[in-house]
Amino acid sequence: MPGVVLGPARYGKAENRVVRVVREGRTHHIKDLNVSIALEGDLEETHTLGRNDKVLPTDTTKNTVYAFAREHGIASAEGFALLLARHFVAGRESIHRARVRIEEYAWDRIEVPAAGTDGTADDAPAPGTEKPDPPRHSFVRSGRETRIAQVTVDAGSCEVLAGLTGMTVLNTTASEFHGFVEDRYTTLEETSDRILATEVTALWRYADHLPGADSGPVPDGDPTPDWDARWTAARDHLLTAFALTHSLSLQQTLYEMGGRVVRRVPGVAEIRLSLPNRHHVPVDLTPFGLENDREVHFAADRPYGLIEATVLREGATARIPPDLTNVL
Repeated sequence: MPGVVLGPARYGKAENRVVRVVREGRTHHIKDLNVSIALEGDLEETHTLGRNDKVLPTDTTKNTVYAFAREHGIASAEGFALLLARHFVAGRESIHRARVRIEEYAWDRIEVPAAGTDGTADDAPAPGTEKPDPPRHSFVRSGRETRIAQVTVDAGSCEVLAGLTGMTVLNTTASEFHGFVEDRYTTLEETSDRILATEVTALWRYADHLPGADSGPVPDGDPTPDWDARWTAARDHLLTAFALTHSLSLQQTLYEMGGRVVRRVPGVAEIRLSLPNRHHVPVDLTPFGLENDREVHFAADRPYGLIEATVLREGATARIPPDLTNVL
């Protein structure tokens, strides 16, 4: 019988949910993260002989997430991922590589008017008392997209990916699709004006030369780059390109969106986008004696066309894997 050998292997703790609250007097701030950790290294005898002397328990990685959230805070998803990844590799001979992936969920503050200012008597202060300040500790879960950060650290290098998923966008016009290949099974009609809708998943890679785990300790908190500002800029450019592009195909729109991020966001070397085509089909209302000039549509959730591609800075190498849904 042929022999077998161990191939690539990793282990870790997936989907550690952590909510960090920062209190500034009556005003509170929250960070809501889903943190997944994958460690690679000297695992041969662990798998083949059952030896655990080089295994850091996954429960320990979970505890580290919560301890670091308390000790270091969470300034940004990328900065927190960098801190964790470097920690797991530095000083542990058996761990050669750490990858930390974070999903961040947005919360919006509930803005409440000061007592008595909304024209009602229910919340008015009692006579002779001061108006209490409105609460600054209440939030509503945002319906926006989910932010993604993924950091991979080994002894000599560090790679930072950032992105988002679940960002739904729609143009009611300025979208065409015609001139495509036809065969005996083609029924799709050409159009010069259609609704274009998609749910954006995007992941981009920064080309910053950040230190690996062998470079020694780094100060607590974020490295030099302003990760929040970069992420916000990338999101804004994705939206701007989608809005400004007169689309001849979703493929063209994808390229314009990715190209705008690569050209305009500092440090971005490549971006990979996955765009499902959320079809909106005009409903035939003639059986009811009604015209429908692209006013009433059926929103079909499946099946859908799926358009995916990577856009690169000239001279860069594609390194983001095609499967954006891989957590560990």
